[in-house]
Amino acid sequence: MFNCLVVDDEPIAREIIINYCSHLSQLCVAGSCGNVFEAKEILLQHPIDILFLDVHLPVLDGIGFLKTLKHTPQVIFTTAYKEYAVDAFELSACDYLVKPFSLERFIVAVDKATEKLQAAITIPNENQRIPTDYFFIKADGKIYKLHYNDILLAEAKGNYTKVVCANTTLLPNMSFSSFESLLPAGLFIRVHRSFIINKSKITHIEGNTVYIQKTAVPIGVNFKEPFLKAIGL
Repeated sequence: MFNCLVVDDEPIAREIIINYCSHLSQLCVAGSCGNVFEAKEILLQHPIDILFLDVHLPVLDGIGFLKTLKHTPQVIFTTAYKEYAVDAFELSACDYLVKPFSLERFIVAVDKATEKLQAAITIPNENQRIPTDYFFIKADGKIYKLHYNDILLAEAKGNYTKVVCANTTLLPNMSFSSFESLLPAGLFIRVHRSFIINKSKITHIEGNTVYIQKTAVPIGVNFKEPFLKAIGL
């Protein structure tokens, strides 16, 4: 059973989502509210697995609220505005539903969230984890074994992540932050909000650009100092 929180300033919109949730036996609505301050209180009091979040909310909008959360549940945005989708996915939102959305589309979004939650449950803790130099990833209906040393860089592509390897390029259906969590921090460095690079594959750095073999990768302003520190400069 997964606990859900519905945040929308329109009572009718909240009722629709709660009704949709009632059709899915794995969901339990732990709370609903009309602004992010009430939502924050509920998040502090209850373990929430899935957050249904509107964008346009009073005082502080959904995008801004999500940026304030240190520990985020799976977030499904529910909004009448299409134009915030890129911002939402950059914050690792699980899905983005544009009102009015059907029950069918709602179920697709929930399935994405529950799959990620179930995958997280099955991941062993650090004390149980056996060190390896590879991991497995799903892409294009196949499961690939990736060695860390073969990965050159990764780039955020909406709710996908583009993974550039020595001999292939993959596009797994997973958020950028989820993919980043699979990588050892000592070997991989975030150099931009949309790019992670393999430190061992750097050929040279020129201004605000780092070159991974022949590929030019931009270095974000907020990432430059920690990046240079990570490579000992």
